Amino acid sequence: MGKNILPEGNTVGKWFLPEGPNSDIVLSSRIRLARNLAGIPFLPRAEPKDQEKVLEMVKEALNEQRFLEEGYFLTENELSPLKLEFLKERHLIPLDFVRSERKRGIYIKRDETESILINEEDHLRLQSLTSGMDLFSAYEKIENLDNTLSEELPYAFTPEFGYLTTCPTNVGTGLRASLFLHLPGLVITKEIEKVLRSLLEMGLVARGIYGEGSETKGNLFQVSNQITLGLSEEEILEKVTKVGEQIVEYEKKAREFLMRDFRLAIEDKIARAYAILKNARLLNSEEATNLLLLVRLGINLNLIKEVDLKTINILLILIRPANLQIYYNQEMEERERDEKRASLVRSVLSNG
Repeated sequence: MGKNILPEGNTVGKWFLPEGPNSDIVLSSRIRLARNLAGIPFLPRAEPKDQEKVLEMVKEALNEQRFLEEGYFLTENELSPLKLEFLKERHLIPLDFVRSERKRGIYIKRDETESILINEEDHLRLQSLTSGMDLFSAYEKIENLDNTLSEELPYAFTPEFGYLTTCPTNVGTGLRASLFLHLPGLVITKEIEKVLRSLLEMGLVARGIYGEGSETKGNLFQVSNQITLGLSEEEILEKVTKVGEQIVEYEKKAREFLMRDFRLAIEDKIARAYAILKNARLLNSEEATNLLLLVRLGINLNLIKEVDLKTINILLILIRPANLQIYYNQEMEERERDEKRASLVRSVLSNG
């Protein structure tokens, strides 16, 4: 497999541990800032030599401000398809970055809480991740990174429009605030469609867990703002936080309803999921994820006490195809992955 990449394959980012506010429902908060450099053609018009120049300028700025001592700078030459998939599964890069043929790179802080994509849709995409519902904390981190980089890099900015971006919906602050939510109560009670429709009316959007271009699957959703122009950073953060708090309340009420009116059915569903995970010899990625999410719900409903949320959150990352191969440090065919995945889950759950 060649040289491994960091973060290490047997760990998960600090942002994915259940330590933040409302982390039983909100797995994480994400802030992303879109930035471009003045005097260099924007993507996709930028030619390869322009893209190389952006890479060099960003790496030099990171080095000048000593960020490279706190993380890793990787270029496309160091990013094999497996490693790109590994980073996507950890929510550090989007689908478009995986598929792109541009001269691109990524900076990742060791604990995965901060990262920078170079030459994705914009010259720079700065990202901050925190546990639970804590957008303001995530923004504070990324604002510090942004301000420091702006001392070294000439951002494309005008007083009239703010930060200039490739996509018009990002012009202004260039800020996208997202919440990564686990909403089994709303899905099981079939109230989720009503919630998703109301998001659109409020100028927010729900996407799949890997961001734009990915489908919403199971009961995991990513909710974020759509427009940045005309809104301040604080207004965007307040709006997404307020909507997130409403969704959390809806989810809590849905769970209470299920436990009050359908307790036996919910207990049975969760007990079966836990039993399968502890005994299965073959598990594909989708099945394992869905079963682990049911166990996660069971823990939050106090139906399962032998294992904690932290363990389940870690498994939700490690069982994904690329992460599983990095964890075992070997490339595997699908059948072998299913066997190794089941073995890993059994081993972890047996140790509680």
